[in-house]
Amino acid sequence: METVYLDTETTGISDDDEMVELTIIDDDGKPLIDTLIKPKYHTSWPGAQRVHGISPLDVRHAPTQDEISDDIRKVVKGKRVVIYNAPFDSKFLPELEDAEEITCAMREFAKWNESRWKSLTNATKIIGYEWEGAHRALADTLALRAVWKHIRRTWKNSYE
Repeated sequence: METVYLDTETTGISDDDEMVELTIIDDDGKPLIDTLIKPKYHTSWPGAQRVHGISPLDVRHAPTQDEISDDIRKVVKGKRVVIYNAPFDSKFLPELEDAEEITCAMREFAKWNESRWKSLTNATKIIGYEWEGAHRALADTLALRAVWKHIRRTWKNSYE
């Protein structure tokens, strides 16, 4: 099954928050979708903005999720979608119903590491992946891919 990797940046962590950035990359690390997103209902998100640096001004000309929904569906249709903390990101993406499978890399990493859930930053430190740009979707998605591939290379059991 073909695998893609996904990460979002949002206006916050509540169920009524919205995406402000989405990246989906293929198994080779090529961006399939890498875009800012203009929220429909939120006009500011100061707490989240301090984390990811995406301001309302940055997304003022970005597409809405509705405008890119078909593109998201096409990219995930029939594929395994790997997400770090899948329950969180998935709640913003009804388009994932077209995916063949959704896998939570955070939970798989915890099994692999025989530990509690770790942040993506801590997981990358454990596997020795160095990266810049944390808390932006493309950088986070590339880091997620590195963690997933490390798990797959070193895990004794197959995920297939």
